[in-house]
Amino acid sequence: MYELKVTSGFSSAHALKGYNGKCENIHGHNWQVELITVSDTLNDIGLVIDFKLLKKYLNEIMEMLDHKFINEIEFLNGLNPSAENIARLIYEEFEKKIRVGKYANIGVKRINVYETASSMASYYKS
Repeated sequence: MYELKVTSGFSSAHALKGYNGKCENIHGHNWQVELITVSDTLNDIGLVIDFKLLKKYLNEIMEMLDHKFINEIEFLNGLNPSAENIARLIYEEFEKKIRVGKYANIGVKRINVYETASSMASYYKS
């Protein structure tokens, strides 16, 4: 199996609904996102996929979140904007992009979403 990882980020604000503490108030983060893909095959030139294309797809998702109050964007479908939910939704959105055409052999292994350098949530399917 082959794994590829690319990173990106976005800046946004959120407020955790129902949270008993400061994070219930609007506050911001400079989020960092790691995308890890997996494939058991290479193309005819020895690549899973061009890193540039992985970054392009990930950055398209980051644009939906960047400089927004993410509680109010359609992307979350009314979910609480926790790092856990953001990780799952990025996973699902990326999976939609990559599962088209000639990249159907590539799977999303995991999305890691960092609120800070020391606080991270992951989402993956078992």
